[in-house]
Amino acid sequence: MAPADDVEPTLIPDLAAVGAATTLLERLLAIGIALSACQDPDQLLDLILQSSRDLTCSDGGSLYLVDRSDPQQPCLRFQIFQSDSLSSSIEAPPPLPLNRHSLAGYVATTGETLNLADVYALDGQQPFHFNASFDQRFNYRTCSMLVLPMLDQTGSVIGVLQLINRKRQAGLKLTAAIASEQTQPYSPDEETLLRSLAGQAAIAIERTLLQRSIENLFEGFIRAAIKIIESRDPCTMGHSERVARLAVRLAEQVHTTDQGTLAIYQFSSAQLQELHYASLLHDFGKVGVPEAILNKAQKLHPIEQQGLHYRLQLLQQQLQLEQARRWLAPTLTEAVQRAGLEHPADCAWCQQLGSEVDLEATIARLQRAGSLLQDLNQPQILATPAYRDRLAEVEAELQWLASLQVTDWDGQVRSLLTPAEQEKLLIPKGSLTEQERRAIESHVQHTFAFLQEIPWTGPLAQVPHIAHAHHERLDGSGYPLGLEQAQIPMQAQIMAVADVYDALTASDRPYKRRVPIEKALQILEWEARDRKLNDQLVQLFQQQQTFQVLGHQLQHEESSLIG
Repeated sequence: MAPADDVEPTLIPDLAAVGAATTLLERLLAIGIALSACQDPDQLLDLILQSSRDLTCSDGGSLYLVDRSDPQQPCLRFQIFQSDSLSSSIEAPPPLPLNRHSLAGYVATTGETLNLADVYALDGQQPFHFNASFDQRFNYRTCSMLVLPMLDQTGSVIGVLQLINRKRQAGLKLTAAIASEQTQPYSPDEETLLRSLAGQAAIAIERTLLQRSIENLFEGFIRAAIKIIESRDPCTMGHSERVARLAVRLAEQVHTTDQGTLAIYQFSSAQLQELHYASLLHDFGKVGVPEAILNKAQKLHPIEQQGLHYRLQLLQQQLQLEQARRWLAPTLTEAVQRAGLEHPADCAWCQQLGSEVDLEATIARLQRAGSLLQDLNQPQILATPAYRDRLAEVEAELQWLASLQVTDWDGQVRSLLTPAEQEKLLIPKGSLTEQERRAIESHVQHTFAFLQEIPWTGPLAQVPHIAHAHHERLDGSGYPLGLEQAQIPMQAQIMAVADVYDALTASDRPYKRRVPIEKALQILEWEARDRKLNDQLVQLFQQQQTFQVLGHQLQHEESSLIG
């Protein structure tokens, strides 16, 4: 978070200062400083070519970089073209083979410089030739050319700088008709000067490419980390990426707003990258949560459901056998006993039942209880009107089930419904017990501990803290630290809105159904009204329809409920 009056150090070189320098030495120093300051590879290439043209009064130029990604077919890839007389928006030509047949290929292969007074005066004795198709296509006339290798610190060619038509008069637009008389060869001093500049440029390019390579490596690591999370929790596939897109877009909208308290917040490109990384990694700590809890779809775990169903079915069968025993004639019962057979039901509890017990009614009640258990096992809110009125009846039925016993096939007498199962079936909201919920919430601490191990550089130093606070709520009811609004970073408040929205609108999960966009926005407003989420962020999210970054569209206009 940065106040609006903070000035971000610019990474764009001051080309005006380069042009304003009076002496050649001053211009070279200014160019060197600009090359060192430039961090963006595309801007750097533009700066290198523009500076080279300015120093030599060249009408145009192009720049190629060596591509050795395919060792069998290394090539020169076109990067940028500039021209005073032609449009610079030309279609990129295909890669050049890394051989001696083209001007740029020859320079890249040999490391030599080509200083040609007139490319059309080549006598054909050279291994290279000039391709006149460009001139023919654009009705242009190339005369003088200076083609220089860009050598890194080891002496290897990493690119080729190609300057075209050294003009006699700066600012003049050349045509094919006047090109010959208005251009001149490049001087030996200019060649020496440009070789030095090309060397500096090569080092600067190498540095920025290395930086981009490191960034790509780190991005790859983050993507791999996300895949680990999603492999353990497949139902949240794509959640981290969507939250990152929503959060960064909302931060960009905060940056440009001039309304309310949000107007004081502005985010630099580094801070947006910081939020991007924090959002991508905000759920990484789920790797520390047991999968049985992470993917728990119902109140009872599958093995608990199977055990309860087994005991319920076994007890019903034993009661039915006891019912059959009572129907048998005493003489038949005595015959069974004389044969040394066990009690037909083999159930100690059944044997203790008085003859007055209505077995048929008990069996019917058990069958109804089975339907109740299936219903209670689904994640739901028991405080809804549908359950509130009959909750006492439900609890009484569970107590009755808990009082029943069943004799297992191994002779062990067990309770039909254990206290732990009874507690889980009466979970008032969702599918998690309080202990399981704390295990889920611990993912934030796991995330923070993991991110703290990464040596984040200065502009990204807040990544662990932003991710750590994305479940904090403005009224202090969030976790893990119970922070209040003034203590929660604005980036974390932004991520919280994005996280809640995506959790509501994502595809169906085992424990919940997908919520329509209009309903999700209403829930965000309720959360803002209760001081869980930042109300101004929620309003901006709705007014600017930030969710469109995910391709979501409102079916109809929805008026704000905050106010």
